[in-house]
Amino acid sequence: MTIQTTSLADVARHAGVSLSTASRALNNAYGVSAETRARVIESAHALDFVVSPDARRLATGTTGRVALVVPHLERWFFGQITAGIERVLSQADLDVLLYQVDDEQHRREFLARLPARRKVDAVVVVAFPLSEEDRARLEKIGAKIVAAGARSDAYPSVGIDDYAAGRLAMNHLLSLGHTRIAMIALRNPDQPDWSTDRDRAQAYRDALSEHGLPPDPDLVREVELVPADAARAIKDILNTAAEPPTAIYTHADEVAFGVLRALRNCGHRVPEDISVVSIDDHPMAELLDLTTVAQDVRAQGATAGRLVLRELGLEPADPGLATTAPIRLIRRASTGRARTTTG
Repeated sequence: MTIQTTSLADVARHAGVSLSTASRALNNAYGVSAETRARVIESAHALDFVVSPDARRLATGTTGRVALVVPHLERWFFGQITAGIERVLSQADLDVLLYQVDDEQHRREFLARLPARRKVDAVVVVAFPLSEEDRARLEKIGAKIVAAGARSDAYPSVGIDDYAAGRLAMNHLLSLGHTRIAMIALRNPDQPDWSTDRDRAQAYRDALSEHGLPPDPDLVREVELVPADAARAIKDILNTAAEPPTAIYTHADEVAFGVLRALRNCGHRVPEDISVVSIDDHPMAELLDLTTVAQDVRAQGATAGRLVLRELGLEPADPGLATTAPIRLIRRASTGRARTTTG
């Protein structure tokens, strides 16, 4: 028995459109009206038409696949941004291939193998930079590059202004009269000059300088994104500094969680003795009454997804598409006016 298969031409005839219009409608390309797209999709369903991935690749020169490369899967930030990206791309009928590459060597090996292993139309890198060599390799195979969670001048990207976020946090503390401000900075051993960490630290130094306050190295520690390490760092500051801080600025809420616990375990009241401010607005920040500079991470992921669609020609350029994500200070109970006496 011969099984008849439905062709794209059958769908086009059924919908009363040209073959090229039917192809564009089913590939979710722009330039097709919503009414026509709906009619073509209805015809495809009525005829049980299934798009062959191989046929799609031959007809359009694309794979319909996007590689999403992230350093971590277990951390809140990466989970949120991944969810935002995946939702937009899946709605556009693109397959998202998720890869975790957790250190620089792993990233380099993965990006070197990607062209030979499995062709993709685009690569989204989340919160890590590409080397010139990696970028050239991906561009050689025609893969579009989009960065999410950090801004880049080298390719389309979306992220917050980390320097502005740091200044917003620091200006809040300074406006409350704090002059002895400690900083628990982030350190990424695989990315020692990562712009996010560098810009948030520079914001601290510049804010102090503009208020005539020389930075005190005894009040600064660098930690990885581990709350327990942050707790040990602030205890070290309290035990060794000639004069303890009245406020602490941390680079990320997950760092601040460790700081808050350590302060309370050491008998320091927050904010009566020491204020704490951070960046992110992690879901736990509200529960812990943490003052923080908020960013909408899932929305950044959605914007990154739209940048991919734009680069692939599946969505027209939108001049209103903001690639510097908004931030805002959310004042909660972890910050207050500086105490007038030390002790």
